[in-house]
Amino acid sequence: MNTPMASPVAPTPAPLPDDLSLRADLSRREVDSPEPATWHPAGQTGVHRRLLDRQGGEVARATSVVRYDPGARFPAHRHGGGEEILVLQGTFEDEHGAHPAGTYLRNPPGSAHAPFSQAGCLLFVKLCHFGPGDTASVRIDTRATPWRPGLVPGLSVMPLHEHDGVHTALVRWAPDTRFNRHVHPGGEEILVLQGTFEDEHGRYPAGTWLRNPCWSEHTPFTGPDGALILVKTGHLGGASAAPDRHTNTSGNMDL
Repeated sequence: MNTPMASPVAPTPAPLPDDLSLRADLSRREVDSPEPATWHPAGQTGVHRRLLDRQGGEVARATSVVRYDPGARFPAHRHGGGEEILVLQGTFEDEHGAHPAGTYLRNPPGSAHAPFSQAGCLLFVKLCHFGPGDTASVRIDTRATPWRPGLVPGLSVMPLHEHDGVHTALVRWAPDTRFNRHVHPGGEEILVLQGTFEDEHGRYPAGTWLRNPCWSEHTPFTGPDGALILVKTGHLGGASAAPDRHTNTSGNMDL
């Protein structure tokens, strides 16, 4: 999965404040475009972050795109709140092995490693998003994992993880595919990996990140170039406080 999410040759240094809140209000719809992107140093030479949402400084509930320059290393560290990774480009490495583009990883709370990248890599990373009891270590090579038919023609789904109502999957949209209008009781988060994803609110080319809050609704579709997206649903809370409306989810992933 070498996605076309290009990273800049020379990221602009932008140190993080000690306590940072970025898109921390989960009740708001948020969209982040890859261009222009601001890259922040990650505390180690050659490692940079494009921040998507964050609550806190170096120890934070956070979502980021992370770039390792060739040869960059991070010292051994422990993930108190867990770490979720999708390798977008290059090869991500640690003492547990080499993880090429297309690898999906979950390092549960309490796990530790010393990551590096000899050739450089680009990652999508979520920190401190694990729910109680979510303790499984996961490694999936999405290049070798079969796709399942989606709920409408032109849609294919690759489930990656499920725990306590939170679902993560890759979804492949053929060109000119349209899905039903539906509601996300527990919210939805999308990273567009390839092509262009669309709905009535906008058009989202590769590299775009968007977060739709609990009980948001839309009618997504694709045009002639189709799309590949990473989707997470059910993790934004508040699903129990349901508005007085009917939902049309038609399945775990709303897909």
